[in-house]
Amino acid sequence: MSSKRVRFSPEFKEQMVRAFLDQEATKTVSQVARENGVGTETLRVWVKKYREANPQEEEPLTISERARLAEVERELRELKLEREFLGKAAAFFAKEYR
Repeated sequence: MSSKRVRFSPEFKEQMVRAFLDQEATKTVSQVARENGVGTETLRVWVKKYREANPQEEEPLTISERARLAEVERELRELKLEREFLGKAAAFFAKEYR
């Protein structure tokens, strides 16, 4: 069984990527690929290459988002310390009862 490799022009690739990006909120890569007669993985690779070549700038955090981030980071540090302490306590008591 031989399959013939199809070559797509750069314009076509860009058109398909833009078609997906325009509908990204409502459709999956598979749906857009199927609608346009392109392989799912082929379109996924094109989208990935496009995103790598055209990274989007992230918007800076607002003051409330920064405050929330700091709070979550502080809570994470506390939880890690508690987990470490509980692990040491469990090891200590396991050794005591043997």
